[in-house]
Amino acid sequence: MHGYQFTRQRPVLEYIADFMCKELLLIIEVDGVSHQFDDIEKKDKVRQEKLEQIGFKVLRFMDSEILNNMDDVIRTIEVFINGEE
Repeated sequence: MHGYQFTRQRPVLEYIADFMCKELLLIIEVDGVSHQFDDIEKKDKVRQEKLEQIGFKVLRFMDSEILNNMDDVIRTIEVFINGEE
């Protein structure tokens, strides 16, 4: 996307990022329905805080967003890449 390389299932700290662009310090997480459960949501929050502490920005999308509204997902990522956020 826009000339940036994204890798899938990339280890970062003790986690596996769904998609990561090291150059942008961007991690994209795709969350399924299970991520709406309180215990998993809390773990996701801790995970995101740790990743942000080492300089990454984490963008999260529900899998339903990707399946049903990919245009908005792409726009959100482009806004980040273009520094418009």
